[in-house]
Formats: sequence, structure tokens, C-alpha cells
Amino acid sequence: MLNNEYVLEMIDIVKDFPGVRALNKAQLKLRPGTVHALMGENGAGKSTLMKCLFGIYIEDEGEIFLDGKKIHFNNPKQALESGVSMVHQELNQVKETRVMDNIWLGRFPAKGLLVDHKKMYKDTKAILDDLGISIDPKEKVEDIPLSECQMLEIAKAVSYDAKIIVMDEPTSSLTEREVDHLFRIINRLRDKGCAIVYISHKMEEILAISDEVTIMRDGQWVATHFAKDLTTEKIINLMVGRDLTDRFPPKTNTPGDIILDVQDLTTYYAPQVQSASFYLRKGEVLGIAGLVGSRRTELVEALFGVRKKASGTILFHGKQIQNKYPREAIKNGFALLTEDRRKSGIFGVLSIRFNAKIANIKSYTNSLGLLKRKKITKDVKWVIDSMRVKTPSEKTQIRSLSGGNQQKVILGRWLLTEPEILLLDEPTRGIDVGAKYEIYQLIGDLANRDKGVIVISSEMPELIGITDRILVMSNGKVAGIVDTKTTSQEEIMTLAAKYL
Repeated sequence: MLNNEYVLEMIDIVKDFPGVRALNKAQLKLRPGTVHALMGENGAGKSTLMKCLFGIYIEDEGEIFLDGKKIHFNNPKQALESGVSMVHQELNQVKETRVMDNIWLGRFPAKGLLVDHKKMYKDTKAILDDLGISIDPKEKVEDIPLSECQMLEIAKAVSYDAKIIVMDEPTSSLTEREVDHLFRIINRLRDKGCAIVYISHKMEEILAISDEVTIMRDGQWVATHFAKDLTTEKIINLMVGRDLTDRFPPKTNTPGDIILDVQDLTTYYAPQVQSASFYLRKGEVLGIAGLVGSRRTELVEALFGVRKKASGTILFHGKQIQNKYPREAIKNGFALLTEDRRKSGIFGVLSIRFNAKIANIKSYTNSLGLLKRKKITKDVKWVIDSMRVKTPSEKTQIRSLSGGNQQKVILGRWLLTEPEILLLDEPTRGIDVGAKYEIYQLIGDLANRDKGVIVISSEMPELIGITDRILVMSNGKVAGIVDTKTTSQEEIMTLAAKYL
């Protein structure tokens, strides 16, 4: 029997894909004027459940009730017209057009046969002002920061007079200050009676912003609790089905001789890396910390040949190398796992098999240029087994995997090239706590095999939990290098602000 206190009820939702049941009698009950967090490991079914609500997927079994009435959306347009909006993790915007064009795309206000630009501007300004978002409606989307693009998507959702807004990892690319702004917007929407479904892996955020929390595991509903009754430890236990008393595996690596020595590295063009000097030892995990805009990514891109070096030297095993291009860097034993796996890490529409083999393709061709299919099959199986990738088949499109499993495939891909130095840029971004632990174990295993590992992370506890030393960047410069055992978050943050 339906309860009138809920604006949305999803009951016993089942969704099958070839070879896998993504949802198995999943549930969600949402009260108006509340923030309801949806949590679970990668692959738990959170996004799939929301896509069934939004009409992107069609559920195979189960019922959905909106305001007590049974509904069934065949496409997102029907969902939007019924007051259900979704802010996706991957932003879908027309970058070359104006902010107001993006908000009203497909439903421009008309004045006769023409678009009423004055009304569109006025209505856009009203929504942005109401949400406290300072963006010019006439500005092009390509000219605004990524964080404001995220706010723009929320404004678009509000423009549909949404009674339910689903936010999928809305803070994955936001700074702490921008997260505070987002939370103010969410609180305004909640005060107006809007119900928010908030998907995130960040425990502190969940406990700070949520009224209720639903936890999923393996496509099933596990529990729903009021946020005030939960702790980080209890959420983790519900998510992974076991106690995870230690967030980080024990460190057993022993750093040895210097394998990489970088002196006065400076890059061309803005934003610049300026005179960066540091070294990396065999079997060492070196962290790179810094605020947004500190040029952390630019530094590792320069090492890998993605970004052009203006001056400075790179010594590898005491011998100077150039790494002018990624191909040369790979040949020299470097590997780079990029920050944005969807944009520059995976070939989304292609199989796991293709994504696993592509970086090592030269080793799979014989003298006649023919592929060694048996060797490919063996190596792809090794990636899936050793990285513990959850997938129905090696033929599965990689985009259909959870973020954590995509990341494992990419890491396995690079390990097949047998690198000596791994550059990992935000390797656990958007990944749940269970998958994070597995990535940390892999990093530790690599260090134990005398690999040199450089890890960029925006999560301070992560850097302190898995590294031996931490290099802190500030405005393109190395602000300091600290010993992880003796440093603190306060010292790292002080260094991060050194050259601002």
C-alpha cells in the first residue's frame, strides 16, 4: 500500500543487461523537501536505478509511483515534463552556445515564428538569481569554468519546475568553496519542497547534506536510514558487506635508489610549470598535492610528453631523456593514467579487450604485421583476473562498466607495457570505498615490485594514507616536499597556498 508521505516510490525494480542483472528488486522511497543520498560501491546499481526513473533505461520488472500515481517513462522528455530532472555526472552541454541557449534548448520561448530572446534572457536571469548563481546568461558555455557548468546543469533542471532532481556525483570536479555554494543551492531547493536524490562516494558530504540515506549493494536495496543515525564506519559496512576498519592497506614497500631525477622543469604556454625539481626512488610512492590550478596535472603531462617542455632536464637511471611525445615516454618505461578517464582514458564504445590491449599493440604483431590473438587473449584475461574486473565478458563495451572497473582496466592496460614509472592522476576519483581499497593495494604491489609511482590526488587523507613523500605544488611551482610519516594536513595546505 502506497504511503502519501512519499513523492516517489520505486518498488522491486529489475533491470537485466546481456550476461548481468544490474538491478534485482531495488527500492527507493523519497519524501518531498528532503535530500536523499543514494550510496553503494561502483556497480551497485545506483545510476542504473536513476536511469530507469529518468526513462534512459526501461525497467524489466517493478513499479514506479510519482505522487501516488503509477508512472512509466519511455524517455527523458516524458520524465522532464512530469517534473523529474537529472544532473548527470558527465555534463552534456553545447559548449559553443550561450548559457541561456543551453538551459532552454529544445523549448525556446517563441514570439510568433521567432525565438523570444528577451524572455529567454529574463527567465534565465531569474532562475540564476534565485539560485544565487553569478553567471551571465549571454556568456558562452565554453568560456565558463567547469564548476559553473555544473551549476548551469542544476539551473536547467530547476527550469523544468522539477519536483525531483537527481544529482549524480555533483561535486566530483568542485573545490571546497564551490561545494559550499552547491550545498546552499541544494538547501534552497529543499526549502521550496523539491526532493533531491544525491549520489556521491564522499562520506563527509553525505552526512553533511542528507536527510536520509539508501545503500545499495550488487543491484539490491540494503538499507535506508536517517543520516543522523549513521557514521562513516556504518555506511562502509553496509556498502561493502564487511567491516573496513583500515581505509588503507599496510605499507610494506622499501624505497631504493633514485630512478627519476627532474631538475628545473619548465613548460611552454600558460598555465606553466615553473622550475620544478624533485626525484623519485625505486619502490616509492610519491604524492602530488595542491589546490585547483596548482599545475599538478601539467607537471605529469610534461613528464609523459603530453605537454611540451621549455627547459629543464629529466634523468632516468642517471641518463638524460627527452620524452617529447607519449610514444617516446612509453618506450622509455613511463605510463600515464589520466585524470578524466571518459574523456582521455577509455574508448567507450569499444570492448574491454580492445581497451586492455591498445597501449601494448606493438607487442601483439608478428613480423608479417599479423596479430598474435592467443597472446592478446592471455593478456586480456590477466587484466580481468589480476585487476578483479567485474564484467560479463571481455567483449563488453567498457563504458557499460562502473567507474572503478573502468579504472582497473586502464591500469591493467598500462601494466601490460611493463612500465618502470607510473603516473596516476586522480586514480580513485568517482570510485567507491571498496574499489578504492583495491586500487590502493595495486599501487602498493607496484611499489613492492620496485616500480616508481607518482600519484596526484585532491583527497588529503588518501595522499597521507598511501604515499612515502608528498610534493606540494602552488601556482606552478614546487612549494615543498614533505615526508608523509611526519607531515600533517595543515602543513600541506600551508605549502599549497605558499605562492598564491
